[in-house]
Amino acid sequence: MWGLLISILMAILIGTIGDALVRNRMPGGLLGAMIAGFAGGWLGSLLLGDWGPVIGGFAVIPAIVGSALFVFLLGLLSQMFRRSV
Repeated sequence: MWGLLISILMAILIGTIGDALVRNRMPGGLLGAMIAGFAGGWLGSLLLGDWGPVIGGFAVIPAIVGSALFVFLLGLLSQMFRRSV
């Protein structure tokens, strides 16, 4: 139970930091930040591996980098869809 709660809180924190680094408004508030944190954790570990401190199942530094990349790519996609409509 505590492990799940810590994972969710870390995902929200990592997603919020990634959003602040890119200076993009992630839609969805806390839920959007949590999704960006989980996706960033997966993307960061895929690209950079699992090095650095691990908290709640997240390698923190790669997860933050992956989250920033995820938010950046999501912003590019949303701009592309706004222009096409």
